Amino acid sequence: MKMDINYLKRIIKLLDSSGVAELEIEEEGTRLRLSKPRPKIAAGIAPLAVAPQPLPAVIAEPQQSGGTTEKQAELSTNEPKSENIFEVKSPMVGTFYRAPSPDADPYVAVGSTVSPGSVLCIIEAMKLMNEIESEVSGKIVRILVENAQPVEYNQPLFHIEKY
Repeated sequence: MKMDINYLKRIIKLLDSSGVAELEIEEEGTRLRLSKPRPKIAAGIAPLAVAPQPLPAVIAEPQQSGGTTEKQAELSTNEPKSENIFEVKSPMVGTFYRAPSPDADPYVAVGSTVSPGSVLCIIEAMKLMNEIESEVSGKIVRILVENAQPVEYNQPLFHIEKY
């Protein structure tokens, strides 16, 4: 049997537009095998769009005579100022959410008291909502990330003053 070129073109077009990597057809003793290049393993993971974070050195605020502005001092370091401050860091790359849903109250606010196991926020990673819990007892003194912002692995999220 001689295969019709239009039939072959339709089969190739179907293969290209589908998620199928290989196709084998056997008809009246004639066998046709088509395959697409296999994607690399890393290509199977959808890239995570991450908005660039401004660097403190890039912030252009007028210098006050005799020192830095309050905003520059706040952004100059993410390190806790005291030995009594515990820094909660992101355990994964994802999107930071302060509340369980858009219309719900945030889990915590500055001044909230937390204990080990208290939910502080959610980080969405690959369509999974991961609750981030406090490891210490104390009071929230600083929230370092805005709601619905992308976060990196090990990025500081909260400062908790330990009791």
